[in-house]
Amino acid sequence: MLNLDFLPSGTSSAMDLPQDGSDDSSTFAMNPKAFQHPSFVMPSVDDPVAWMQHQMSADAENRIKMAKGTTTLAFKFKEGIIVAVDSRATGGTYIASQSVKKVIEINPYLLGTMAGGAADCSYWERELGRRCRVYELRNKERISVAAASKLLSNMVYAYKGMGLSMGTMIVGWDKTGPALFYVDSDGQRLKGDLFSVGSGSTFAYGVLDAGYREDLSVAEAIELGRRSIYHATFRDAASGGVVNVYHIKRDGWEFISQTDVTELHYQYADEPKPALV
Repeated sequence: MLNLDFLPSGTSSAMDLPQDGSDDSSTFAMNPKAFQHPSFVMPSVDDPVAWMQHQMSADAENRIKMAKGTTTLAFKFKEGIIVAVDSRATGGTYIASQSVKKVIEINPYLLGTMAGGAADCSYWERELGRRCRVYELRNKERISVAAASKLLSNMVYAYKGMGLSMGTMIVGWDKTGPALFYVDSDGQRLKGDLFSVGSGSTFAYGVLDAGYREDLSVAEAIELGRRSIYHATFRDAASGGVVNVYHIKRDGWEFISQTDVTELHYQYADEPKPALV
């Protein structure tokens, strides 16, 4: 259950904040709870973590089993960062949707990806977007990618062991250049140049490892991301739908394309196969 008492009385939306860019510090002083992070009501048991772990174990009478799957990837190259994702949402063998937006646009320079529980990823990354905006209002500058990923890591670590399911990437461009971080629901946070997350990630890594170079052109990098997701959807039943591709540059992220994996299947099938060694 979500506690929404962080919204002050009489405040209905962000429109109640100054919209003219003025430095109205009284807004923060008058509403001390306006930027307090939301909290959740815990189960009324002595040890919520142990209780949740039992409910997700094979010994539980009504076991909570997280059946999920996806494929997301991101990698750095000389012209920025490519982010590519599929769009299928599943519940075990049931395909719930083919049109899930697995890239969350946090701000014009920052993106987050979704893998794991769709509700968990969507909620916490949108909460991250709110905090990033508050940081900009208070400090008059954009938050760094490292700081944004650390905020997300700290938030979910507070609920470690309580059933969250997240494997996200926080990617963007700041004063230090392009940056890419992996953050999961245990609070683990890793910086890197290439990540793939989800049930189809092993298949995506196979294509990425064969074609990745730091000096890829923009067209080559986009095609590598698209092709990697396609091959993951071909082998992983929990991945599918369309391939969405983003390019993060110095002046912000750009949405590149949305391509149905069925179209890619026939496009790649018509290409000549490499000779066997």
